[in-house]
Amino acid sequence: MASFKRATPRLRIQTRVKRFRDRFTPSTDRISKWSFSDFTAERMTGVTRPTTSVCVLTKECGATIENTVKTLMKLKNENHIDQVVVIDSASIDNTAGIARDLGAEVYDENSLLTQFGANIGKGDAMWRAQSILTGELIVYLDGDLEDFNERHVLGVIGPILLDKDIHFVKGTYRRHLRLKSGVIRDGGGRVSTLLARPLLTAFYPKLAEFKQPLSGECAIRKELLNKIPIVTGYGVEIGMMIDVYNKAGVKSMAESDLHERANKHQALSKLGGMAEEITQTVLNRVKNEGRYIDEVADIVERPPFTSINIESNN
Repeated sequence: MASFKRATPRLRIQTRVKRFRDRFTPSTDRISKWSFSDFTAERMTGVTRPTTSVCVLTKECGATIENTVKTLMKLKNENHIDQVVVIDSASIDNTAGIARDLGAEVYDENSLLTQFGANIGKGDAMWRAQSILTGELIVYLDGDLEDFNERHVLGVIGPILLDKDIHFVKGTYRRHLRLKSGVIRDGGGRVSTLLARPLLTAFYPKLAEFKQPLSGECAIRKELLNKIPIVTGYGVEIGMMIDVYNKAGVKSMAESDLHERANKHQALSKLGGMAEEITQTVLNRVKNEGRYIDEVADIVERPPFTSINIESNN
C-alpha cells in the first residue's frame, strides 16, 4: 500500500462525498454516482490508497500525448499514482517517442504476450497490458483527449479510495460534436446514445444508468480485472462493464462525472463496424447466460393483414 505525502483529515472528505452520494443513490441496488470535484489532488492528499497503475492507449496521438503524460507524471511525482504506461498501436507521428522522453513506460502493443500473435484491437492491447501493469488498482485512459487533466484520473480512482465496496468506476461526461461548421452541444457519443444504452436498457437495465457506457476512462481493482475476460475489439468497454456486473454485482460499480471530454470524432461511415462489435458483445453475453429469448422486451405489433377480417365501413 502507498500513501499520499501530506495528511488531510479523511473523515471530512468522506463526509462530503457521502452527502453527494446520498442525494443520488437512495438504493444500494444501483450504481453509485460521484463527481470529479470531490477528488481534487488537494483533497485527496493524505488518503491511503492501493498502488495504482495508469495505462494510456494510443494510436496517432502525437498532438495530445505530451499534455497527457506531463499531467500523469506530475500526479506520479505528487504520489497520487505509481506507474504511467503507454501502450502504442504503431503510431507514425512519434507518439511513443514523445511519451518515452517524458518518462512514461512505453510498449508497442505487439511486443507484449507475443505467443498470442499480433494484436487485434484496443481490447487486446488492454488485455496484454495486464502483463506489465504492477498496481493493485488499474486505470485505463484514451490518449487522444485534448482537454486531459488530473480530473480524468482522480475522478475515477476517488470512489474506490473512499469506498471499500466499490471495485469498478467508469467516467461519464458531456461530449460535444465538433464540426467544421461549428459545435453541436451534447452531440457526441453517438453510438452510446443510439445503440449501447438502448441495448443495456433491453438486457441489463441496471447498467443503463451509465450515461457513457463506452467511455474509455475507467478504474478497476486488479484482482477483479484478472478474473474477467477481455473483448479484443470495440466491444471491450461494454463487455468489461457487463462482466464486472455479473462477477461482482451492481453495488460494486460506480460512475464519476468528469465534466466534459474533448477528443477525436470518427466519421459516421466508420461507426458501423464499431456498432456491430458492440451489438455482438452484448448479445454474446446474453446468450451465454442462457436468457436471450426471455429477455427480449415485448412490443406492440399487429397481425398480418391477411389474417384479419375487417368489415367495410362503407
